[in-house]
Amino acid sequence: MRKLAYFVTCLAGGMFIACTAENQPNDTAHERRNILWFDATANFKRFSEKDSITFYLEKSKAIGISDVVVDVKPITGEVLYPSKLAPQMIQWEGEYESGTKDTTWDMLSFFIEEGHRLGLAVHASTNVFVAGHNFFDRGVVYTDEDKQHWQTISYLPEGMTPITEQKKKYSAMLNPALPEVQDYELSIIKELVASYPQLDGIILDRVRYDGIEADFSDASRDLFEAYLGRPVENFPAAIFSYDSGEGKDRIEGPLYKNWLEWRAKVIHDFIYRAREEVKQINPDISFGDYTGSWYPLYYDVGVNFASREYDPSIDFEWATPEYKQFGYAEALDLFTTGNYYVEVEKKETEALADQAVRHTESGLQVGAESWYTVEGSAELVNEVTKGKVPVYAGLYVEQYKGDPEQFVKAIKMCRSKSQGVMVFDIVHVINFGWWDYLEEGLK
Repeated sequence: MRKLAYFVTCLAGGMFIACTAENQPNDTAHERRNILWFDATANFKRFSEKDSITFYLEKSKAIGISDVVVDVKPITGEVLYPSKLAPQMIQWEGEYESGTKDTTWDMLSFFIEEGHRLGLAVHASTNVFVAGHNFFDRGVVYTDEDKQHWQTISYLPEGMTPITEQKKKYSAMLNPALPEVQDYELSIIKELVASYPQLDGIILDRVRYDGIEADFSDASRDLFEAYLGRPVENFPAAIFSYDSGEGKDRIEGPLYKNWLEWRAKVIHDFIYRAREEVKQINPDISFGDYTGSWYPLYYDVGVNFASREYDPSIDFEWATPEYKQFGYAEALDLFTTGNYYVEVEKKETEALADQAVRHTESGLQVGAESWYTVEGSAELVNEVTKGKVPVYAGLYVEQYKGDPEQFVKAIKMCRSKSQGVMVFDIVHVINFGWWDYLEEGLK
């Protein structure tokens, strides 16, 4: 079996993992889609105007887009529609666009109306376990005193640190294991689905932990002990500790793998609960999820998006035999993945030699692995999901800035290796003027 070597800067020693990833999706079993994402804050001003929404939906339809994803709950925990549960985002000053929203009309309703007029499927995206933007000190965990204790507590070399104090991280993530967090976030999802019965789908985002350092609060310890059925001595060192040298490398404790297993169960159980309660409201709505595509590293955020039929303990040292029980591919109607790599074909990794590459959403490092490409990651996701859910490989447009030909090649690779493509985000297509390139990739 081909071995994939990767290393983690904050773990002592190297690990070797292996997997096969050659299974292709069954095109006859799932609907093919070309999906375009509309980020909430990056397009805040642009989509506060009806004529702008109509213009870009018509343009999207004309070049071959079949589905649009409208982000209606960004990382601040605010929402872009009238809600009785979450604060509505009326004004935004930040990345890309600033503006104030006219609340005399409903943006999401208009998206659905215009999208359906054009024959587009309209999905709403909601960021789940996050409620603040650390770059602007804005969001629910900053303004609601009753929810400030929901923020995740990270176990860093310098000690236990709330996420709002980590200003290099923009997302103020929550602790997914807290029952009150799950109840609150699910109530928002249910309100959204109930309020928009014509919505074609909902796609959950950030249903995960912040990283391997999260969450080490007293509440998480108590819940982990309940899962084990016994007290945990020497916490958090029983999970991992930091070396006595520079204090940055992690040393696994005796319960490290059990901890990873429990975190995966937390996310798995929430996904299944969310699906059940959403389907009770609207049985016909598509229940979707977004994650990164880098499965060999995704234990880092407590997520096992694989099928229950896939056993990661055979291929990866970090997985226990029980870890496979918490795969949730079978719970999804639609699965979009971030195949966010500049290299498109597996053979392009040869040019990287022994360079280490840090992923934009992970504190882990990997070498020049074939799965660290658009092609290789799409194959790997197909392998671990076992055809249980339609997969739409996704691209981060900004990564190809200045290289439109590579962008076109990446789109075509996503469409050949999955049920279609998910393009993130329309703001970059607009700013780069890449509509013609996007259309070329979709042909």
